[in-house]
Amino acid sequence: MTARRRAEPRSADVATTPLWRAAQALRLVTLLYAVGQQIASAPHYTNQRLSWVLIALMAVWSGVSAIMSAQWNFPDVVRLRGWVVAGDHVVVIGMMAATRLVADYDWYHGHQTLPTTLWATNAVIGAAILRGPIAGVLSGALISSVALTVRDQWGQDVWADATVPVLVSVGLALGLAANTARRAQDQLERAVRLTAATEERERLSREVHDGVLQVLSYIKRRGIEIGGSTAELAHRAGEQEVALRVLLSEQADRGDSGGAEVDLRPLLTAQATPKVSVSTPGTPVQVGRWAANEIAAAVATALSNVDLHAGHDANAYVLLEDTGDELVVTVRDDGIGIPPGRLAEAEAEGRLGVSRSIVGRIAALDGSADLLTEIDGGVGFGTEWEFRVPRT
Repeated sequence: MTARRRAEPRSADVATTPLWRAAQALRLVTLLYAVGQQIASAPHYTNQRLSWVLIALMAVWSGVSAIMSAQWNFPDVVRLRGWVVAGDHVVVIGMMAATRLVADYDWYHGHQTLPTTLWATNAVIGAAILRGPIAGVLSGALISSVALTVRDQWGQDVWADATVPVLVSVGLALGLAANTARRAQDQLERAVRLTAATEERERLSREVHDGVLQVLSYIKRRGIEIGGSTAELAHRAGEQEVALRVLLSEQADRGDSGGAEVDLRPLLTAQATPKVSVSTPGTPVQVGRWAANEIAAAVATALSNVDLHAGHDANAYVLLEDTGDELVVTVRDDGIGIPPGRLAEAEAEGRLGVSRSIVGRIAALDGSADLLTEIDGGVGFGTEWEFRVPRT
């Protein structure tokens, strides 16, 4: 497995592959231009033979570097391209300096250096694609400085010549394009991983719902019917059923971080059981994905408390209302109720399940979570939670 992973290119290499291919096509075009420029300039050189030798070396290096840069499936492609970029700079700077060996001052002072400015751009492009805009700008500045030094043009208006702005702007533009491609590839891979993880969670949730949850529900129901020593077994099975449902709901909440709106109704109806009735509007209730998951998780926690504390015979009812300005979710049970002040005592004792899992979730949505029956009726009248979440 390790060898296979090493043989695969990294995502950053895949993202910049089209830029490297385009750069090699440009290398061929600039080579043809450099050869044409050599044919036109050779009669003006003082050492024509050396100039042709240098052009031949440039052509050979162009072919070698193009082949090396095009190995996008090679495991050490980044290191290989790094050597190509370094070699480009050495060749470009060397040929620029050699211009003084093949021409006199009057010629090289007023004309392009030997490899031509256009061919020298390949080194800048390679540095920009490999390392980003900063490396591209620095490469352009370096080669421009060498060109100005060889041509002895520092005393003139530097920006009047096209060499500096062309090389620096090319390095900046290609570097930004390479970084954008890398970020896009990274976002695409994260989206693919998120989709795969979500699909796997949904598959496991279906299997758990169709298998484990139904078995636990059956054990709970039969244990209560049989009574006696099996009642405790039924109670434990019921606890595990509710805990597993809450866990599945929280896992979906963590895994789904998208920003699109979803229908809240299926997230609530999925929590229906023989003892939990869920009523929702007949039309979709579209809310933000994160908000929908938070509301569903708060409802799941409330239903878990019903199953654990309201009594074996307690039934729960979930009602979803959409008033247009806010969402109102009511979770009510017909159990033994909650004594007044019990939640405050539990929070003071460090038991923060309600305050964090219910009140905290709704408060994070700028909403309110009110325990109505603790105020209205107290013990013996069941428990009723009312969640109010503003639409905005």
